[in-house]
Amino acid sequence: MTRGARAFAFVTAAAACFGLAASAGAQGSKASPGGAGAHAQRFAQLCAACHGANGRSEVPNTPVLAGQHSFYAITQLFLFREGRRANEAMSAMAKGMKDEDLRGFSDFIATLPPVPAPAPATPPDAARMKKGQALAQEHKCVFCHGADFSGGQQVPRIGEQREDYLQMTLHEFKSGKRVGYTMAMAEAVGRIPNEDLDTLAYYLARFKGGPAPTK
Repeated sequence: MTRGARAFAFVTAAAACFGLAASAGAQGSKASPGGAGAHAQRFAQLCAACHGANGRSEVPNTPVLAGQHSFYAITQLFLFREGRRANEAMSAMAKGMKDEDLRGFSDFIATLPPVPAPAPATPPDAARMKKGQALAQEHKCVFCHGADFSGGQQVPRIGEQREDYLQMTLHEFKSGKRVGYTMAMAEAVGRIPNEDLDTLAYYLARFKGGPAPTK
């Protein structure tokens, strides 16, 4: 069994035992009001400094949480807690979380509406945007992340995500540094040249709503 397959089996089995997947998955991207409300203040105290009070991070290499889905959020928190995803700050934060904390934080995150990216200092490079669009079509990003890159359930929203975070994440999936709960991303980006990964990150960070053309 490959490392990715082991990670998927571990997460699936453990999440089922703890009732995490059932709780978040049954809701889809909707949050349970009780869990969300109880953790709103804790999010403000523990998470907002890096991820932003409204979920729109201004910290380099730190993901935007606004518009993310509860199932995706709870899965990532679980991976951090169990040491299956590496980030010093997040691992320390999640280490002491109980199952109800994972549910509460993910439910609250799911209440944060998408926040548009700040206007860039210069207009997007039209040629690079066109190349990024072509790469997204060629590598079938829309098949999992949706025509508008808004994701769904266990698949993250990537439209208007921070460019530096997208760039870092794509390279980590390619190198094997980041192991997801399936091998889908590693397989998707494994043969894409680094320059094209950077172009994809550039395009997705500047993608402004509406379905992306599919072929």
